[in-house]
Amino acid sequence: MTATQTPPNRAGWDEAALADPHAQRDKAARVQAMFDAIAPTYERVNRVVSLGMDARWRSAAIRLAEIRATDVVADLCCGTGDMIRALAAHKPAPRLILGVDFAANMLARGLYGDLQAPVQLIRADALRLPLADESMDALTCAFGVRNFQSLERGLAEMRRVLRPGGRAVILEFALPENPLVRWGYRRYCEAVLPRLGTWISRDRSGAYRYLPKSIATFERRSAMVDRLRRGGFSDVVARPMNLGGVVVYRAVLRP
Repeated sequence: MTATQTPPNRAGWDEAALADPHAQRDKAARVQAMFDAIAPTYERVNRVVSLGMDARWRSAAIRLAEIRATDVVADLCCGTGDMIRALAAHKPAPRLILGVDFAANMLARGLYGDLQAPVQLIRADALRLPLADESMDALTCAFGVRNFQSLERGLAEMRRVLRPGGRAVILEFALPENPLVRWGYRRYCEAVLPRLGTWISRDRSGAYRYLPKSIATFERRSAMVDRLRRGGFSDVVARPMNLGGVVVYRAVLRP
């Protein structure tokens, strides 16, 4: 499990790009540079800004994935390996875990000590997975699909590599449906989170200004469910957590 560490690209998120981050033609390059820049403090910031709840969200996602001991599982946008470590600790652990990310510095920062499952790291874009058709039993993606250059292409790639009967489990931020909760959530995301994340990370890429903007302009829960159904998945469910600020989606690729 090796990854070459590269100097962070200094391209970041300016105000013009943040007005509509998902419409930027160079969104993928900006996201890659952003994650390379914040890799050293990524997990620390996650713990703080989520108030320590991110581990619970991952556990809920893994339960929905219904992991079996014979499974080969790919974790897309794996970052520094939080989801990989949680998958490996699951009982039963999968037969093999593939961690995929296109940010080299994130892969290089991952810690994989005494795990109960073998792990292979792959540096690749989730929109162009170097995986064979119908080769995965399950896919997980925690807080990553929002960063795809094209959500449609990313979901199509998930469908391509899943075996019939395979499960795709996506963990993602969302705007709460309740208006009062949504107001409080947006206040925290727009006023507190950027300052706190930037202070801890000393980030200059605009990562923690991009985060709330990317959540506010991303697909709502019902639209994401519809996307998965139109993308060829069935048995699609969406389970809100954190008062609707986080949603775990589960979809099955039927034979």
